[in-house]
Amino acid sequence: MKPIYLDYAAATPIDLRVATKMLECLTTTSGFGNPASLHAYGREARALIEAARAQVATTIQADPSELIWTSGATESINLALKGIAALYKHKGKHIVTMKTEHKAVLDTCQHLEKEGFAVTYLSPEPNGLLDILKLKAALRADTILVSIMHVNNETGVIQDINAIAALTSERQIFFHVDAAQSIGKVNVDVTNTPLDLLSLSAHKVYGPKGIGALYIRKKPRVRVAPLIHGGGHEQGMRSGTLPTHQIVGMGEAYDIARREWRQDDERIRQLRDDFLLNLRGIKNLQMNADVSHSVPHILNIRLEGMMADVILSALPHIAASTASACQAQGADASHVLRAMGLNTEQIKSSLRFSFGRFTTEEEIVVASKALLFS
Repeated sequence: MKPIYLDYAAATPIDLRVATKMLECLTTTSGFGNPASLHAYGREARALIEAARAQVATTIQADPSELIWTSGATESINLALKGIAALYKHKGKHIVTMKTEHKAVLDTCQHLEKEGFAVTYLSPEPNGLLDILKLKAALRADTILVSIMHVNNETGVIQDINAIAALTSERQIFFHVDAAQSIGKVNVDVTNTPLDLLSLSAHKVYGPKGIGALYIRKKPRVRVAPLIHGGGHEQGMRSGTLPTHQIVGMGEAYDIARREWRQDDERIRQLRDDFLLNLRGIKNLQMNADVSHSVPHILNIRLEGMMADVILSALPHIAASTASACQAQGADASHVLRAMGLNTEQIKSSLRFSFGRFTTEEEIVVASKALLFS
């Protein structure tokens, strides 16, 4: 029997409805042609791609022409940050971000520092939220870009991107949002939030791995320098033959999320609350984030005086994590929890449980009981 999967923040299984749509593009049924080809097979693939682009655009209230396909959120983030830096460095070379960002943002910022850019890394409040006044104080005359994650992948904390966007818009500073964890969890509306760039991923929302998108605002016009050259695809901003089956999968996954996220949220919130209720007997349990400012899908807790990796080793039938999947590849403890003020001992006692569309009440009961008696 496979372990109970409670690591949806790392990756979600592909929804069967998504897989069915993708499969149709992998055989002679339809959509297997090169979308850049001018013949009927190419036009058929291109039509499927544009339909998927419209699905993703509708989900975030964007115009389809504002979306560029990428290989995932990491590439989207690189294209946004490096692309803005390259084209607008004449206006300034200062960037502001947070210490709790995904490594894709932090590592890209560190690369830009080597290129001569100055980066301010803001610390969050103990609850993981950004103090808008501290952000305002960090902005300078030469600040060209602010990059803030919407929903944190380790804690589930939701940043107030509306307040941040209002500030950056007023100062005419580009605002990039890492929204890899947002879709299917919270409402995203680029029409009402004046952000400039938004990084998206499919494999966090029951779509395939290896596909993502970057939203680039057209009014007022935002431009980025391309990272990949070789054919001028995607309005010249991302060359390469488009993977029709993956794009179709992302489009379908986003369309399902748009239609079902509210009911998913309600059900998952109940599962999260039941999970916590079942753990009420653990006296050394502490929360690492305020649930009132977090999505219910991600729960980060710590068991004071206990080692998280030892707990997980003793519970092989529970698939959870101690940090983000990317973070876990390195030797360092969670940079997110450290930025929130936790010490090394507290970080090493922390666990992340993340719930999803296919999590059942029975699984919650079994997992919570196993943790209770571990």
